[in-house]
Order: sequence, then C-alpha cells, then structure tokens
Amino acid sequence: MNVLAIDTSNYVMGVAIVKDGTVTGELVTNVKKNHSIRLMPAIEQLMNETATKPEDLDRIAVAHGPGSYTGVRIGITTAKTMAWSLQIPVVGVSSLEAVARQGELFSGYVCPFFDARRGLVYTGLYDSNMKLVRDETNILMENWLDELKGIDEPVLFLSQDILVFEELVKDKLGEMAVVPSAAYHYARPSLIALVGATKEPAHIHDLVPNYLRIPEAEAKWLEQQGKK
Repeated sequence: MNVLAIDTSNYVMGVAIVKDGTVTGELVTNVKKNHSIRLMPAIEQLMNETATKPEDLDRIAVAHGPGSYTGVRIGITTAKTMAWSLQIPVVGVSSLEAVARQGELFSGYVCPFFDARRGLVYTGLYDSNMKLVRDETNILMENWLDELKGIDEPVLFLSQDILVFEELVKDKLGEMAVVPSAAYHYARPSLIALVGATKEPAHIHDLVPNYLRIPEAEAKWLEQQGKK
C-alpha cells in the first residue's frame, strides 16, 4: 500500500510517502509560515523525489486535529480534495497520537499535548501499547497534571510547546515526569502514514476536523445569541 501523509495541524508541516511499510520520503519543517502556500509544493517535491505518481497512491492519511483551526482545515481540505479526485480512501489520524507515537518505545505512559493558550492544553494519555487510556481533552494544564499525579508510573511528555510548560510539569510530577530532547517533540508524518495504513477508512464526507473545542469567534457568537 502506498500512503501519502499530510500534517499541517500545528506549526510543524510534514508530508511523507510510505510504500508497503517502507518510508521512501519525508519532509518536515517547524517554521511559522503559511501552510496553505507551502503544502502543495512540498507534496509535489516529495512525489518527484520518490518517483511517485498520483495514480500510484492507494490512500491518504491526514492529521485531523486538535491544533490550529486554520492548519487543521488546510490539511483536511487538501487531503479530501486529492482523495476525491484520485478516487482513493482518506483516513484521519489524531494529531496528538501522531506526537505520542514518538514515544512508542517508552515503557510507561505517554502524554502528548499542544498549547491551547490561557493555560489550556489539548492533551490525552497513551499507554506503552499506544492505546488511549484517558480521552483527548481541552483542559487547564495545571488541572491535567493534578489528575496525572495518581499514576504510579513515569510519564513521558511530548510537545512542540514543551518549553511553555516544562517547569510546571516538573514541579507537579517531579521525577515521574520524563522530558526528552528536542527531536522527540515533533510529529513525523511517516508515523501518520503508518497508522493511517492500518485504520479502516470512512466515507470521505465523514472526515471532519477534531477541534476539541469550538473556535473563539463561534463561542462569542453563541454567547451573543444567548443574550438575545
């Protein structure tokens, strides 16, 4: 199976091509630039370098959130448009799981998270078998860490935003908190491709963003409607 993976759900933009379980190409950047402008050229470059034609693809896997509202939409729209035109399945993979997979060999719990501002994070908890043991949620980081205090095993924290919360994490969990070096904190699109290859695809129109919370503009609009 030939899988194209796309991730624009956060600052990291990544594309990968995996052919029959072999990573033939991967491109990852972590810069604050417009994903909508850079994504298609990156896909084209990678497909050229791996001698992959559009008709060679069997499936597309895309990070469907949580993360940046705009970034998630860019990735999903691109993936669905390509899948529709090529008449192939498209599969959504959690952006948090994509990060958690970086800790797949860790013998404890893995906690991926993204900064959601104002002390909030998008997060979840995975065991050593990469099974979600605490549902993905949008929560105050301080409250989340209080919940994790009762776990009597090391917890590996993975996040592109680790520097924002590292001090709090270590203050709350002490030696039970494990924070690896920088290279482990960024999702690899090849992992999204490998996970996507094992998932059962749904109908293309059923793939929607997983924001975990409604956009702030929508929340304010709903609040105004309620006051009326």
